[in-house]
Amino acid sequence: MILKVMSQVKKAVLPVAGMGTRFYPITKSIPKEMLPIIDRPLIQFAIDEAFNAGIEEIIFVTNHTKDSIKHYVTEQLELNKRLIQSNKENYLKLVNPNNFDSITFSFVEQKEPLGFGHAVLQAKDFIDEPFFAILLADDLVLSEKCCLGEMIAINNSTNDSVLGVFEASDFQIPQFGIIEMDGNDNEIVKQIIEKPDIKDAPSNLAVFGRYILSKEIFELLEETQVGKNGEIQLTDAIQRLLQTRMLRIHQFDGMKFDCGSKKGYVDAIKFYAKNYDF
Repeated sequence: MILKVMSQVKKAVLPVAGMGTRFYPITKSIPKEMLPIIDRPLIQFAIDEAFNAGIEEIIFVTNHTKDSIKHYVTEQLELNKRLIQSNKENYLKLVNPNNFDSITFSFVEQKEPLGFGHAVLQAKDFIDEPFFAILLADDLVLSEKCCLGEMIAINNSTNDSVLGVFEASDFQIPQFGIIEMDGNDNEIVKQIIEKPDIKDAPSNLAVFGRYILSKEIFELLEETQVGKNGEIQLTDAIQRLLQTRMLRIHQFDGMKFDCGSKKGYVDAIKFYAKNYDF
């Protein structure tokens, strides 16, 4: 059983405004974050991880087409009534998870699709603590230990920002930001090289959708110029943060699935069906 940790990080940002083009046509009407792993949407796994890490507020950065996410995390009184009247009270806990009562859900709209960094920037006015978390719901982590909770524990003990990393295959390296470590410390980040060729990669440690960042990142994002694909990249702002702040890595113990890709999504379903009760 995963235990909650005491945390100085109280808020998490979940960017969910993306178009999900790799899953068209289904994502024309269903947000990719609502795609199910058997009977639980990806967003539920992210909420559970945030709850287990001690997060008290989740800020969804969304767009005007994704009302289903807000609908999912809002208690549906009419549905509750119908379940009770149908003698199906046992389903009430499934549609109203206990942790929904323990987390505040806030929403802010990303009005233009200007990238991951721009999406994170929209949450600026919600963050008043020194550090906050970022989770990407389509990076599904299945682990005995709470990945985000372990990262928060590192932040608690060091007061540094923390990046979640995994060991990328040769095929994956050109698709991710790759970490170059400080030669004197194998936990300290020297720089991130965005999507390098295999021959240019300083390591096989790739950044994925788990971050603990100083709120200073917002000022840096405001100053970050539009980059590749006409988007504001979070990685560019993190590179600038490295000039004044120390960043550490956390390599979690568990399974990670890129559910933003069809293969990763299918692999996640097969693994979950084989290893978990549902």
